[in-house]
Amino acid sequence: MASEDVVGSDFRPGDVGPAGSRRSEGAVLAAIALGGVIGAESRYGVALLMPHQPGAFAWSTLVVNVTGCLLIGALMVVLLEAVTPHRLARPFLGVGVLGGYTTFSTFAMDTQDLLRADRPGAALAFVGLSLAFGALAVWAATRVTRLLLRRRIARRAATAGHA
Repeated sequence: MASEDVVGSDFRPGDVGPAGSRRSEGAVLAAIALGGVIGAESRYGVALLMPHQPGAFAWSTLVVNVTGCLLIGALMVVLLEAVTPHRLARPFLGVGVLGGYTTFSTFAMDTQDLLRADRPGAALAFVGLSLAFGALAVWAATRVTRLLLRRRIARRAATAGHA
């Protein structure tokens, strides 16, 4: 599997070095692994702060996935539109940290636990809220981040014009 397959369709092999080079692939995989540890530990921390019993509404999973969507929306605007990032920024932050932080498998298990507890309404609400708030979080973070970046650019231009 090539690094561009792991980090996104807009990622170019030249972003990390010669395509297929072991050094390049190793750096990407190490960045993803380190980020994944940080993200998974962060998710575990949220789960400890917001515990729930099997069959109960999993607020921690909802919070983790929605905040992860919020963060990926902001991150992608910054990395793709505002800065020239380090070659490992996206694999480390996007795939590693946020990939380790968010959790589709726990979302699926929490949904199944609600169904097993004969709580189909809660399961439907959990799925609906997760999808709706996740999509809304990405959209809002993208919009707000772009707005903040435009304001920052305008402020810099105004300051430069008066200097």
